[in-house]
Amino acid sequence: MSSPVIELRGVSRAYGDVTALRDAELTVGRGELLAVVGPSGSGKSTLLNIIGTLQRPSSGTVLIDGHDVSALTDRELSALRAQSIGFVFQQFHLAAGTPVLDNVADGLLYSGRSRAERRRLAEAALRRVGLGRRLLHRPHQLSGGEKQRTAIARAVLGDPPLLLADEPTGALDSASGENVMALLRELNAAGTTVLIITHDRDIAAGLPRAVHLKDGAIVRDERREALPA
Repeated sequence: MSSPVIELRGVSRAYGDVTALRDAELTVGRGELLAVVGPSGSGKSTLLNIIGTLQRPSSGTVLIDGHDVSALTDRELSALRAQSIGFVFQQFHLAAGTPVLDNVADGLLYSGRSRAERRRLAEAALRRVGLGRRLLHRPHQLSGGEKQRTAIARAVLGDPPLLLADEPTGALDSASGENVMALLRELNAAGTTVLIITHDRDIAAGLPRAVHLKDGAIVRDERREALPA
């Protein structure tokens, strides 16, 4: 049996006298689709940063894709992020004035691949998310939903086993948000583990699993039968 893609054991994170995350226990198997849900200040961002190896915990054990984060140097952590984790944020973080194709291709800028190879892989990723006709458009020429799909294409460019989506529909209208959620479901169906950070209980209710945070603690871990898309 393969190891879980995420495993947290007694993980806490403190900032001075403030404990943002306390004694978190979480195991996420490969191929899962789940939400981490809670109000502002509940610890969602801290949990995301720890799972994404952007921060180290104050205490506890974090294993990502089978790697113990505490045993890795900063350089090794950067390599783990590049190989194993794709990030999607509420704000799209696209370079203005740069064609969509190169916005995505630049996600592999430090991979050692040639520019032609990076662009070939970027084109394939953009076609995968339905943007094959927008390759040379600039970000200002895209709708909000298309910008988010571009960001998702960049996140899955290296085919990471884990995709972390932080409020991916927060800056979108409802129709665009539904399209982005449908895309995340498709990526999950193809084998990617997808974890969505959200304050939207409706989004959480529509997923097979929802982990609820309150005041820095995991207070409920709901699993449901397979839900229709």
